[in-house]
Amino acid sequence: MSSPDYHFLFKLLIIGDSGVGKSALLLRYTDDTFSSNYITTIGVDFKIKTLDIDGVRVKLQIWDTAGQERFRTITATYYRGAHGIIVVFDVNSGPTFANVKRWFEEINHNCPSNVSKLLVGNKNDSPETKAVATSDLKTVANEYGVLSIETSAKDNVNVDLMFRTITSEILKTKGAQSAASDGGGTGGGVRITRVSPGQSSKKKCC
Repeated sequence: MSSPDYHFLFKLLIIGDSGVGKSALLLRYTDDTFSSNYITTIGVDFKIKTLDIDGVRVKLQIWDTAGQERFRTITATYYRGAHGIIVVFDVNSGPTFANVKRWFEEINHNCPSNVSKLLVGNKNDSPETKAVATSDLKTVANEYGVLSIETSAKDNVNVDLMFRTITSEILKTKGAQSAASDGGGTGGGVRITRVSPGQSSKKKCC
């Protein structure tokens, strides 16, 4: 019997203000490309990427959401079934960092408390314009009880680590809730899909 294409299928959301580099991070990770002239995301887009974490093969369905207020109603529906959420701000923009609070409030409103979260300070490639100190990032991350990381989609710094970190956090949650997940769901609205040998690799996570 042949091995499955992957063991788990996880749905990730990338959220944050418009212009913080969400699409740039996604395309750097999935396609290893970068452009300084991305078209603003309209609604939601997504990419697929497979990776291995400690011998576990995971397929990621990564959703890139629009940050503008007028798309909030549209993108809110995509929180359903998410296993992990990446909150992104621009380290060169104090207002986008201040709005992190609003994004975490939106997560709390739309997701169960056990959804994995990661706070990311992007565009960390211009020291002379950096407006948010690393210590401030860590302080806010500690307040919300989440991990944090600084990235640069432009220079390809910590982008792979960002996705590996959130995936590892989801796997830890899966391990802590193995009894519930074996029953087909966590009981908190987050479903973890395991693909066994012989099963179709097209099975969805939500």
